[in-house]
Amino acid sequence: MRLRDFRPDDVADLVAAGDDPLARWFLPGLPAPDTEARARWWVAEGVPGLRAAGGVAYAVADSGTDRLLGGVALGNPVPQRRQAEIGCWVLPGARRRGVGTTATRLLAGHAFATGTARLELLAVADDPASQRVALAAGFRPEGVRRDAAATPDGGRQDLLAFVRLAGDPDGPVRRLLPDLPAGRLTDGVVTLRRLAPGDADEMYALHSRPEVVANQAPPVPPERHVIALRCRLAESQWLTGTAARLAILDAGTGRFAGSCGLVYAEPGTGQASIGYALAPGFRGRGLATRAVRLLAGWAFGPVGAARLVAGTVPDNTASHRVLHRVGFHREALLRGRLPGLAGTRLDDLTFALLPTDLTGDPPG
Repeated sequence: MRLRDFRPDDVADLVAAGDDPLARWFLPGLPAPDTEARARWWVAEGVPGLRAAGGVAYAVADSGTDRLLGGVALGNPVPQRRQAEIGCWVLPGARRRGVGTTATRLLAGHAFATGTARLELLAVADDPASQRVALAAGFRPEGVRRDAAATPDGGRQDLLAFVRLAGDPDGPVRRLLPDLPAGRLTDGVVTLRRLAPGDADEMYALHSRPEVVANQAPPVPPERHVIALRCRLAESQWLTGTAARLAILDAGTGRFAGSCGLVYAEPGTGQASIGYALAPGFRGRGLATRAVRLLAGWAFGPVGAARLVAGTVPDNTASHRVLHRVGFHREALLRGRLPGLAGTRLDDLTFALLPTDLTGDPPG
């Protein structure tokens, strides 16, 4: 592929790009439906206007056919900081081919070569495709800009800031939480995969059960929209290293059996924490033990953690049995560590696992 100027013969492809539902959600300023007039304005006036304001926009084209694949631009320059914002879009038929990553790298390299010191790439929180482009192009997660962008329905949404400096390496950013091999972990009996938006109903039903709520801190039932947001942002949180949230599936039927997760809050010390919950119909079969064992193996392997901890309320004996079967050792009772109801405090019984503790035998 190559970067070139936009031309009048790109108009049809520009209209197709503007009518893509995904683009319409993340670029709410587009007319609905998109029009040739808007596309012609972009080629004749929009791009020159961006240049006049200190930015630039290029078409991303197939180097063989010269057909439009997408676009990439620099905008919102801050000259006194030698800073600009970079963004790209890709036509639906050209996605999953590295077009966005390559175009972003090309334009970033040009910007740094001509004096830019800092580039920002802003992505909507539930747009993991753009976040993957940012990470693959060498941009590091830097923070959240709350309610910084509009949505087509008149609401507001967060933007995640990814930043690359002129002195940063050109290669992809090393992620704290790598993707699962082949997208899942399985031992043939249970399967773990990343939590997805479609899991919201079953997650809400599970985490609203009284016995599950009782083992949370504080023991308060979740709100439906909070669970839905957790499922919708699971991939984004995984990419930025916040948390790895997984669904536990019955490998034989594919049915949702529970959830588990890993938070790698102390990469400097190598310590990560885990949690898990199982739906009633799947309890008593050793599935939680298998799921925790799979999660621990991934944490000690591709993630590179050196120590896992799990906190429980002292009377959650079922969870204690799961941890013992995997190889966790009881370490400490932390008095009053967790928030309870009405200003009360709860004790936290902590278990820990080292790589040499992990047992390989399936549960009896």
